[in-house]
Amino acid sequence: MTDWTPHTARARAWFESLRDQICAAFESIEREAGSDARFTYTPWNREHEGEPVENGGGGVQGLMKGKVFEKVGVNVSTVQGAFSPEFARTINGADPDNPGFTATGISLVAHMANPHVPAVHMNTRFLTTRKAWFGGGGDLNPPLPYEQDTADFHARFQAACDAHDPAYYPRFKAWADDYFYIPHRKVHRGVGGIFYDHLECADDAGFDANLAFTQAVGEAFLDVYPRLVRRRMNQDFTAADELQMLEWRGRYAEFNLVHDRGTLFGLKTGGNIDAILMSLPPRAVWS
Repeated sequence: MTDWTPHTARARAWFESLRDQICAAFESIEREAGSDARFTYTPWNREHEGEPVENGGGGVQGLMKGKVFEKVGVNVSTVQGAFSPEFARTINGADPDNPGFTATGISLVAHMANPHVPAVHMNTRFLTTRKAWFGGGGDLNPPLPYEQDTADFHARFQAACDAHDPAYYPRFKAWADDYFYIPHRKVHRGVGGIFYDHLECADDAGFDANLAFTQAVGEAFLDVYPRLVRRRMNQDFTAADELQMLEWRGRYAEFNLVHDRGTLFGLKTGGNIDAILMSLPPRAVWS
């Protein structure tokens, strides 16, 4: 089994700090809307076949249901263990003979009450096998897209990327466009964003650089998304607008259950089922 490392501890500390900042920002929006909604936090420990895993780690599921955020989950987990032989073959730096891993990360999905407010996903993570790397990103998922919102979201993530490597944004935007696609529907899940994986940390300097970039991604999200929420949350909407949102949510659920890597990783590594599936919308329809 891979042991906890100082790098894992530093990444975990950042993810927990980012969680606290995001939850405070979202609760502030609820207060502006006249709601007293707050996050509830539920800790969990990693299990295997229903039994706790000794020194397996765990996480905390944060969940809020309010006036603006119909359902938003912000989860942080830090786990370690060994992949199954079959799953190990699919993971960077792991194989059946070396299946040990550690993983720490933050995962966020927000489903909004007003169809004019875009839903959103954000995730960043740090994994260690025989290799160590960062991955993550964020993508905007509006039921009723606005060009201004899409442009502002992309511009903020591009600024974060460009500050570290001008090649990052075009590469990671294209990766998001490819990844957040529903093949059986032949449509994209939303209006994109960035997605990156396997930013490998061969030494301390590599870790520092990739952690700094991952922090910039989290800070970009924390800056731009609350602005988009405040821009749209008081707009009037019709029953037809709400129906379009619920139909779109059905497609979001299809992607997360069929194609999402994070869902699969959580289920394959003994994660908390409720935390893993917090990405599913509270309501959805299929016509």
